[in-house]
Amino acid sequence: MEFYRSHVLICTGTGCTSSNSRALIDTLKKELVENGLEKEIQVIETGCFGFCNLGPIMVVYPEGVFYCRVSEADLREVVQEHFVKGRVVQRLLYHEPNSTVKTTEFDEIEFFKHQKRVALSNCGVIDPEKIEEYIARDGYFALAKVLHEMTPAQVIEEIKKSGLRGRGGGGFPTGMKWEFAAKAPGDQKYVVCNADEGDPGAFMDRSVLEGDPHAVLEAMAIAGYAIGANQGYIYVRAEYPIAVERLTKAIEQARKLGLLGKNIFGMGFDFDIGLRLGAGAFVCGEETALLTSVEGRRGEPRPRPPFPANKGLWEKPTIINNVETFANIPRIIRYGADWFASMGTEKSKGTKVFALAGKIKNTGLIEVPMGTTLRTIVYDIGGGILNDKEFKAVQIGGPSGGCIPAALLDTPIDYDNLIAAGAMMGSGGLIVMDNDTCMVDIARFFLEFTQDESCGKCPPCRIGTKRMLEILTRITEGKGKPEDIDNLEALAKTIKSSALCALGQTSPNPILSTLKYFRDEYEAHIHDKKCPAGVCQALLSYTIIEDKCRGCGLCARNCPVNAISGKVKEPYVIDREKCIKCGACMEKCKFGAIERK
Repeated sequence: MEFYRSHVLICTGTGCTSSNSRALIDTLKKELVENGLEKEIQVIETGCFGFCNLGPIMVVYPEGVFYCRVSEADLREVVQEHFVKGRVVQRLLYHEPNSTVKTTEFDEIEFFKHQKRVALSNCGVIDPEKIEEYIARDGYFALAKVLHEMTPAQVIEEIKKSGLRGRGGGGFPTGMKWEFAAKAPGDQKYVVCNADEGDPGAFMDRSVLEGDPHAVLEAMAIAGYAIGANQGYIYVRAEYPIAVERLTKAIEQARKLGLLGKNIFGMGFDFDIGLRLGAGAFVCGEETALLTSVEGRRGEPRPRPPFPANKGLWEKPTIINNVETFANIPRIIRYGADWFASMGTEKSKGTKVFALAGKIKNTGLIEVPMGTTLRTIVYDIGGGILNDKEFKAVQIGGPSGGCIPAALLDTPIDYDNLIAAGAMMGSGGLIVMDNDTCMVDIARFFLEFTQDESCGKCPPCRIGTKRMLEILTRITEGKGKPEDIDNLEALAKTIKSSALCALGQTSPNPILSTLKYFRDEYEAHIHDKKCPAGVCQALLSYTIIEDKCRGCGLCARNCPVNAISGKVKEPYVIDREKCIKCGACMEKCKFGAIERK
């Protein structure tokens, strides 16, 4: 066995890989060899640390030093200063927003202080491509425990007692779903993992699969034991090549050690897992459409009932949970239902993973106890709004979620509170918006996505979302009519109550929530033909303020359509008929002489 004085953990998840972290690893290893340190310093490739906008990230243990935005050019200095001389490279350390104080240790960073990592507990800690590292963190101990010490009914009871609810969006009690499938008659049953993460800006499931794939495999085997299934499938989108590669390796490793396949742990239990790659259809995130796709047919939702627990994959009893839900299972079995239930709120137990994005200083992947307020997430973990602008709203729950305004910043995040606020938990996308965001345009953007992704099977979704999108587009183009708001509300409520699947039923949420909290913006677009946020181009006008214009001509030289004219050292004028409202003139003006209304 080799012993190292230092371990260097470098993220090789999708985010840091796109920032060239793999080249970073190769260069670091060369530097270590050149300095004779290759047997003293071990370089470990990990999954996502979570602080994505700081990548590539490098954490050095046992010190816990957190280096961020590391480049290949920095590595010689890191090796010489840190590993040879024992001095921390100060310039690569993290400092909090609005502060110049460098944070030396990983655990001192505000971004991590308010988090509780359960589903993400191994991400950024182990090499996901080495099963030995997962086992060293008590991996597969939960599977051994259920096979040796628990009956299937006891496993289900433990999951029910934990209060774990599905993290894929619906929030249905996981243990209850497993119980339905266990009691359903059938000689063949299936366990399916929904890894078809299609929400714009969401990467929670991808990061778990890239950083801790064995947790999902172990959980699926536990689920198989609980309901009497011997086969599982992971449905993962093909756009996640790193996740697919690591899942493939993990399955092979587990089979080789007898942790998947026949007679697991010598207890007569058989369970294996296969991969199915999705082609990127958003509708396949809906469980019945996903099952149809696994069967090799076009992914379209099925009417429910019957529910998959009774009649799912190939019409056999099937449980389907998403990646994050499964990632919690081994921890619940190892530490007990009471441990998990001690976190969160009365009706929403445990933690939730969110992809934090938008107009916020700290973007990335976070995991917080249920009941954490939006204010804590936005200001304590997220570091506040970019450029210290005013917070306006947060879109939570993906394109089928809703927008929560600044007035509700102190809302504790759990399933019931979000529904009461007109949003939904969804899979965990959380997009922060500032006062430069037009809420009408946001509603149009998300509806455009869901309308384009509609499978077209049912008329409410196929036709209704198209009609709503036409109305929203008309409003943002300055052609809105007084009756449009009432028509939008009526259409939204009809679609919500009549669409076949959850995609259609939840597609009106962005409209209903923005109408609830930002109706004044709709009215301004329709009645005043103004966009208060200055986003909708058709409603904008640019004017040169005569007293401020120095007559430099810079605006005219940068106008792509020659809509600005004038003489040097005299005020210039914009021809509104020619102006295409691109904003180039305002951007180039050095004197603040151009006004946008």
